[in-house]
Amino acid sequence: MTESSSALSSWESFYVIVGSSGGALIGLQFVVITLIAGSRHRKGTGGLSAFGTPTVVHLTFALLVSAIMSAPWPSLVLLSVALGICGLGGLAYGAIVVRRARRQTDYEPVWEDWLWHTLLPGVSYAALTVGAALLRINPERELFVIGAAALGLLLIGIHNAWDTVVHIVVTSPEGERTTPD
Repeated sequence: MTESSSALSSWESFYVIVGSSGGALIGLQFVVITLIAGSRHRKGTGGLSAFGTPTVVHLTFALLVSAIMSAPWPSLVLLSVALGICGLGGLAYGAIVVRRARRQTDYEPVWEDWLWHTLLPGVSYAALTVGAALLRINPERELFVIGAAALGLLLIGIHNAWDTVVHIVVTSPEGERTTPD
């Protein structure tokens, strides 16, 4: 695996950046939710489990993929299996998110919500799964696919965290939109 090890090591800085960013943003999401939770009357948890929790999960997957890609794997087979499990796990979780988003009654999702909270994460997890499956066949190309999936999950997490915070800030405790000053 010397040639593959060389290809993997050239991605080291990329995964340090993606993984560190994912970890930091997970912590920041916890802080923001904690601060807001103390100042608001809570309704149901359906909206949070459909839109807030997946954001943390996507950031966690970006961190996890970064950690997996940074580990000293003895073969591409084991790396491929680990990444494939992550991709399939993400796809399964995506199905759960769709079910939760449809069942919750706290908020009526618009097309942009479906795009950022279900479709784009699904594409990222599918890319991760396919990249993992084809990693042994064409490592150079699939390393870009896997990197794009990890970066995609990070960017989706950033967008969705911002979207969640803005929604919480501009929505009054009674569910009415407030107008910013």
